[in-house]
Amino acid sequence: MRSRSSAFALGDAAYLLRSWHPSTRPRSLSLEAVRWRRLQIVDTVAGGEADAEGVVEFRASYRAPAGGGVLHERSRFARVEDRWVYVDGEALPG
Repeated sequence: MRSRSSAFALGDAAYLLRSWHPSTRPRSLSLEAVRWRRLQIVDTVAGGEADAEGVVEFRASYRAPAGGGVLHERSRFARVEDRWVYVDGEALPG
């Protein structure tokens, strides 16, 4: 999760696509309009060395042309070929 947050902050779309599960990965990703500022991990479920799946709840603050805000999401991750990849997420209120 932290490496993906850093990739968003740096605008590294190639890394984000590589770290996205093949079943949900978009064909392309545009990161031009949003500047990601800060990541706060709220909760984690599983995701340890012996786990095949894990969940991370986070809040990420950002700035966009229309102003700033916070993305609050609960994301699912899966281990594929010994690497953690993002599967999908559910946006949460607040």
